[in-house]
Amino acid sequence: MRWRLKTSAVFLCLSKSAGIESKISPKCIVSCYEWVYTVTTAHQDKQGSISPTLHESVLPEETLRLLAPQSGGRYIDGTVGGAGHTQLLLERSAPDGRVLGIDADEEALARARLRLPHEINSGRLLLLHSNFAQMERDALSMAFAPVDGIVLDLGLSSDQLASRARGFSFALDAPLDMRFDTSEGQPAADLVNELDEAGLANVLYRYGEERRSRAIARRIALARRQAPITRTSQLAELIAKVVHGHPGGIHPATRTFQALRIAVNRELSNLELALPQAIRLLSPGGRLAVISFHSLEDRIVKQTFVVEERGCICPPELPTCVCGRAPRLRILTRHPVVAGDEELARNPRSRSAKLRGAERV
Repeated sequence: MRWRLKTSAVFLCLSKSAGIESKISPKCIVSCYEWVYTVTTAHQDKQGSISPTLHESVLPEETLRLLAPQSGGRYIDGTVGGAGHTQLLLERSAPDGRVLGIDADEEALARARLRLPHEINSGRLLLLHSNFAQMERDALSMAFAPVDGIVLDLGLSSDQLASRARGFSFALDAPLDMRFDTSEGQPAADLVNELDEAGLANVLYRYGEERRSRAIARRIALARRQAPITRTSQLAELIAKVVHGHPGGIHPATRTFQALRIAVNRELSNLELALPQAIRLLSPGGRLAVISFHSLEDRIVKQTFVVEERGCICPPELPTCVCGRAPRLRILTRHPVVAGDEELARNPRSRSAKLRGAERV
């Protein structure tokens, strides 16, 4: 199919939507946007059903080396996405390892069923529509605990970015939604139109680290007095009037879209809930691998690993430990693992990926 020949161009363009800085000429950006439309149409509309995934999992070999899956093991993929890590876990734990795949996005699970029907039919792969912030409850209810490894690949998938209906990308005109789970929660349009100006500025600064947050919030507040802001294109155009991009830089709307997506899906609070649960679910020697795509996520993962490796949380001025808290993790990655040149050339989305791993003690 013709659109497959331009997949690299699409990923290059979409990487900018994900907040990844790439030096791309304006002419190339326009070309990529045209291909986003072409791919999206083929991806979603052919025969009116879900098509195979466009998503390529980042740091696949590095993640699997950390997890070291073995035959007979039990593993959780808390963010199924395109099912790339799920498939590798199943392959490396063959013939009788099992995987519980969790995702808040029903479309991701549908693609996983399309990709791995044999593993589902054999009982080696269980798929669950849920959020990894509830993984302990879910795993226990399915008698899938303790486990030997857990992977969390945070952020967006290329399938979500390419979807015309989801509103994740400013490259496509779409309803301003941004929910991973479209069956619950408030869409981004509600935040944009209902938060007061100060609250909106706080969201943009806190979750997007947007330096022009107050000016953007002011512009949005003025515009919504005339009419509600309901489309991604409306919002992107408003932001472009405040934040002026430059050649080779990220799109002016990148940080705002990131901030709204994080707020809508409660991504940081869910990560903070998920990490302690993942640690409790791991059997001794079990491993946790987390891939993050921006500093806010990575900071949470790094700090959690450090605290759990140290154990004691007593004030440093106390001569002896009185909390009795023992270490629960051994850090496997003193510095985050990042993509090499070969993967960067093949998959630009991996540019901002950081992988950290730890082992249960």
